[in-house]
Amino acid sequence: MRQTSRYTPTARALHWLMALGMIGTFAVGIYMHDLPLSPQKLQIYSWHKWAGVTLFLLLLARLAWRITHQPPAPVAMPAWQKAAAEGVHHLLYLLMLAIPLSGWLMSSAKGFQTVYFGVLPIPDLIGKNPELGELLKTAHMGLNFFMIALVAAHAAAAVKHHFIDKDDTLRRMLPGR
Repeated sequence: MRQTSRYTPTARALHWLMALGMIGTFAVGIYMHDLPLSPQKLQIYSWHKWAGVTLFLLLLARLAWRITHQPPAPVAMPAWQKAAAEGVHHLLYLLMLAIPLSGWLMSSAKGFQTVYFGVLPIPDLIGKNPELGELLKTAHMGLNFFMIALVAAHAAAAVKHHFIDKDDTLRRMLPGR
């Protein structure tokens, strides 16, 4: 396979779809959290859960693509920056897996089955347990705030590489040519 300095169009599309989806789903989660119980709140919760399932499926596609397609060689940088970048990327992938799973477990424990797009029932992973549901809610929220902090660090590092180091770190993941 030919090595290029850019990620493949598929890798870039999956990256940006996940980024937009995660930010949007996080924003919806923050918005819906303190809404009073109403049909509107329940609908927003359904949308949030559908987005989480969709992001989980996109993660599986992204992992399959990543396993079968070699990324471009890393940009030259100090060893500590390379180690930090690899660590953040591993944590981001771990959180992209843990966050939807924690939401699924929380919904199961709280007794609210997810029905994907109102059509496909997704089986509960555990039985109803309100106390565990509250603990999982706390875990789900904490994981999300950790994810946002890592996404912000990831974006800041890309911008730093672009404007200060003047290398191709950001450019090789941007859409277009």
